Amino acid sequence: MKVLFVGGTGIISSGAAALAVEKGYQLWLLNRGTRLEHIPDGAKSLIADYRNEEETTQALGDHRFDAVIDFITYVPEQMEQAIRIFSGRTEQYIFISSASAYEKPLKHYLLTEETPLYNDYWPYANNKILCEKKLRQAIEAGFPGVIVRPSLTYSDFNMLTALNSRKHPYTLLDRMLKGKKIVVHGDGLSLWVITHTSDFAKGIVGLLGNPASIGEAFHITSDEVLTWDEIYRAIGRALGVEAKLVHIASDFIGAYNPIYRASLLGDHANSVVFDNSKIKRFVPDFHCTLPFAEGAKQCVAWFDVHPEKKTIEHEWNNEMDQLIDLYEERLNFC
Repeated sequence: MKVLFVGGTGIISSGAAALAVEKGYQLWLLNRGTRLEHIPDGAKSLIADYRNEEETTQALGDHRFDAVIDFITYVPEQMEQAIRIFSGRTEQYIFISSASAYEKPLKHYLLTEETPLYNDYWPYANNKILCEKKLRQAIEAGFPGVIVRPSLTYSDFNMLTALNSRKHPYTLLDRMLKGKKIVVHGDGLSLWVITHTSDFAKGIVGLLGNPASIGEAFHITSDEVLTWDEIYRAIGRALGVEAKLVHIASDFIGAYNPIYRASLLGDHANSVVFDNSKIKRFVPDFHCTLPFAEGAKQCVAWFDVHPEKKTIEHEWNNEMDQLIDLYEERLNFC
């Protein structure tokens, strides 16, 4: 099977790329060629800026694919472009949407693919919803679209949490090692699901080439449900330290920085549990096997092997310190 990943070297896509090659698929990656360290052996590259339609079309040339997974379409204009580029070029186009698109606030903690899509807090989620609408219109006209909604997915090289530096993810681990306080939104007891990229890969690679998936939507997550306190404490244990957690209301964090308000109230502050029965029906072998406690250890081990990646974002560190100081000042005043 000849498969194209648009992207292919990011947190979510790197695990899927590795598994696709392992399964013997003929894998091509379309990206700018700037993250060569995450390209698995055996994959072939097409170099282009996906935001430039003419450049992308030239790079694709006469290639046709059995399946395409688009990891880097975020806004409806990009979806329109993707449909133009891949119409007549693939038998299956899988769009990576987001589970943050599900309605917030939630009316029920258990999410299925039938949960309404609505998010009044987060532009990122709203744009994914608009992309899905564009794709649905194309599917009705015969385009072979599939929608996949991952939730919080992490990799060995990027420990994603509700609050961490996006550019320098080791910053959170460094804070813990230095005994600094770690901000946890809310009381730390809301439920969440965090999935390793290698487990997510089993679901999405399992969908490749399945004609019954056309027109369907799936979320793909772990079945392990944790509180945010458990997530942060597991990272601390993986580092060999006890994480010093400070609980701050999401509204307070959002008032301090509106960017956090969007992602917290629009996603991470909600208790969520995902019903994965649909992806298991379509991919019977799908089963997440990596508990987060073990995944956190893998992440720590990866950074120990790659010390050059232990970079720190001092601006984010300072922001967390200032947020904690402001909160504790207000708390003492009360």
